[in-house]
Amino acid sequence: MSQLENIESIEKRLWSAADTLRANSNYASNEYFMPVMGLVFLRHAYSRYLAVKDSIEASLPSRGGVKRALTKEDFSKKSSIFLQPKAQFDYLVGLKDSDDRAKAIIDAMESIETDYETLRGVLPKQEYRELDNEILGQLLRALNPDELKKVSGDVFGRIYEYFLTQFADQKAHDGGEFFTPVSLVSLIANVLEPKRGTVLDPACGSGGMFVQSARFVENLHENPNDQLAFYGLEKNGTTINLAKMNLAVHGLVGDIKKAITYYEDPHNLYKKADFVMANPPFNVDEIDAEKIKNDPRLPFGLPGVNKKGKVSNGNYVWISYFYSYLTDKGRCGFVMSSQASSAGKGEAKVRQKLIETGHVDIMIAIRSNFFYTRTVPCELWFLNKAKPAGHKDKVLMIDARNIYRKVTRKIYDFSPEQLQNILSIVWLYRGETKRFHDLVVGYISKSLEEAVKSIPLAADYETVFDKLNKEVAPFIATLPKDSKSSETIKELTSCIKAYKDNCKIFSKLVEEKLAWWKKQNKDKVKLFDAVKELNLFAEENNKLIKEAELMFRLINRLIDECLNTHNAKESEEWNTKEITALKKETEEMRDIAVNQLKTVRYFYHQAEWLIERFPEEALRDVEGLVKLVDKNELKENDWSLTPGRYVGVAPEEEDPDFDFREAMRNIHEEIKGLDIKARDLAKKISENFGKLDI
Repeated sequence: MSQLENIESIEKRLWSAADTLRANSNYASNEYFMPVMGLVFLRHAYSRYLAVKDSIEASLPSRGGVKRALTKEDFSKKSSIFLQPKAQFDYLVGLKDSDDRAKAIIDAMESIETDYETLRGVLPKQEYRELDNEILGQLLRALNPDELKKVSGDVFGRIYEYFLTQFADQKAHDGGEFFTPVSLVSLIANVLEPKRGTVLDPACGSGGMFVQSARFVENLHENPNDQLAFYGLEKNGTTINLAKMNLAVHGLVGDIKKAITYYEDPHNLYKKADFVMANPPFNVDEIDAEKIKNDPRLPFGLPGVNKKGKVSNGNYVWISYFYSYLTDKGRCGFVMSSQASSAGKGEAKVRQKLIETGHVDIMIAIRSNFFYTRTVPCELWFLNKAKPAGHKDKVLMIDARNIYRKVTRKIYDFSPEQLQNILSIVWLYRGETKRFHDLVVGYISKSLEEAVKSIPLAADYETVFDKLNKEVAPFIATLPKDSKSSETIKELTSCIKAYKDNCKIFSKLVEEKLAWWKKQNKDKVKLFDAVKELNLFAEENNKLIKEAELMFRLINRLIDECLNTHNAKESEEWNTKEITALKKETEEMRDIAVNQLKTVRYFYHQAEWLIERFPEEALRDVEGLVKLVDKNELKENDWSLTPGRYVGVAPEEEDPDFDFREAMRNIHEEIKGLDIKARDLAKKISENFGKLDI
């Protein structure tokens, strides 16, 4: 299994197992929260331990043929945790029902706390005494499926984040405010690019900013603990424990202190942080103005005080604090309420002063529903005290509200490619055109690679479909030529031919375009021309998707007509068992083939999306997406930093999956079906009334 292959399905299964156990116990989400996260912590610690153990043992010095014992220092060098035998997950899973699992888990936690000072008093322990011994056994086994024993990479780190996400969705702790969606944290980290220095999060929650910063460094093949120093502030003790666990499972070291940031600065990092990253609470109106009015972290003054002596809105207190923590070359990125960027009165005056420093760098508007606890839209602010001279009085405005992936009915995020596409705009702004070029080249290459994989799958679908069609054919032959199904049969025959013809056309195109692409100099190829060259390839891919789906809908409709209109079950020519089995097999093969073809289209669309907007591979204003705004324009707009105010409205994008004709046909079929059911129901009601002799 590759690093992240099928990880999403594993995450969902693990969560489902854990949540089912909760549902079958007497515990509320907030009571189940820390014990479950503690076990996920232990399982991930064990995963990292096993990942590095063999290489550590191989490099240990020996005397007289005997190697010295493993130490925690050996594991710290590998960004991992040393685990004593009693703290290893396999030992805990192997306990019998007659064993005291709660005591064993507590002993495991205490052994880790003994070895790691930063975790002392942090890990959950006595909470396990409240859980039934059998429930604990089921939970341990649920978190230890066989497939996870073979994975490589930081899979359990992702699972830890996933569980945090799910608990945040349930508001199991602190109303869910402890967790910032990974999409937004990752975007902030990758815009800031914290390669080396001090990282501060003054409202650190569960520590996601630190984890994503570390991932950025790991992607540069460096050790985050060697390159970055993490400092955090958080008011909630349980959340601090979550953050320390989060750092530990990722092999990171950090100093997180309990403090109310409005009034305290226990790290003494005023003007000392290279990077500040945060997702603070929005629109707080309970900050005591008297306590902070002389705070050096307010270089632009108070944003306004209400009649109760409270700061009227805390947003600009946070913004001022973030700015004041930076060194003279520091950068910061943070999440902020969308109303802050155009707020008036005292807040507008603070914003003007901030803009006049020339250090406001980038603003990114995010649509609503990215958060588990807030449905409102937000914005990402980026400040940079080391902006190049050419950007000094300019701000890059990006409106990303039309860029999103729907995760659930109420939650959105960015796909990895959407995240990269937003970042690519930042790269163009910074003059890093090669990164943009390489990204688009990668999309084109990926699309062609996936196309090669799609050819045999499309052929497999054709083979299975032919079996189903042949199984239905003997009964179809018994129907009169002018039957109600004649139109469906005609349409199906035509569609099958079109699909088979287009399979050949697409296969040939894939071969030709792959050979053409291999000949191109990837560093010098004109991407606008390359995307244009692949237009026909993309069109045929779309045709094949539509025909593959239509083909199955038509045979499905035909089978329904045979059963409901022509009483097929009464005929010797109709093998219900065989047709049902083949129909299921055909549907599964259709899903595999269509999903693969859609993957081809998806990566082509990413390249097309970027090149349509930036055909010269250079930054330009794009209606509804991006604009580089100068200080004069900001002044004319009341110093507003709201991207939508400058970039305009994006033209509506066409959904490649939407087929109007087919949608109308499906609606018509559904109405026909409902009409038949209504008539049958009316007939039954009438018959029943007749039996009552009323």
